[in-house]
Amino acid sequence: MQIFSYLCSPKRQTTLFMFIIGIAGGTGSGKTTVVKKLIERLPKGEVVVIPQDSYYKDSSNVPVEERQNINFDHPDAFDWPLLSKHIAMLKEGKSIEQPIYSYITCTRSEETIHIEPREVIVVEGIMALREPRMRDQMDLKIFVDADADDRLIRVMKRDVIERGRTAEAVIDRYQRVLKPMHEQFIEPCKRFADVIVPQGGHNNAAINMLAKFVK
Repeated sequence: MQIFSYLCSPKRQTTLFMFIIGIAGGTGSGKTTVVKKLIERLPKGEVVVIPQDSYYKDSSNVPVEERQNINFDHPDAFDWPLLSKHIAMLKEGKSIEQPIYSYITCTRSEETIHIEPREVIVVEGIMALREPRMRDQMDLKIFVDADADDRLIRVMKRDVIERGRTAEAVIDRYQRVLKPMHEQFIEPCKRFADVIVPQGGHNNAAINMLAKFVK
């Protein structure tokens, strides 16, 4: 009831043609599922997603043997100025050229993805709510929450099946990188959220409510 009252309060209403939503949450929390289900509930062609993962800094100037040491779960790994600039351009009704980032080479491709402005812009990523400048650009800020054990299980399934890593390697990375980075940088973003969605993509009630509000 508190979330519903907040979303429907007059101070949250906007007359802007464009509505910008920030969706953050830990690795394996279900952000992508929430975004997918939200898009399914909105009119076709009116939503575009800007993945924060596309805005990792280009590491072509870093020796190849050192690129594997890059901490992708640290704020310094992202090109915040470019992401904020692109959000501002979309809000002004201008198109952007979204970068394409390769996890294999840790570099940006020479090719880009042409993005036209839409009525709803969704910025999705582990730290989408971290930077004050970006938060000021958003009309609605969402944090997708999930139990740490559930996040670990999802990360293991994804990395073992899709990325060919061993279970031991995934657990080691979780303990050494993912967990401390989550506690230090991602979890604190929760306090900036307008709405917290527990249970990730399984929370259909929250997703339905959000879709209705955005419509």
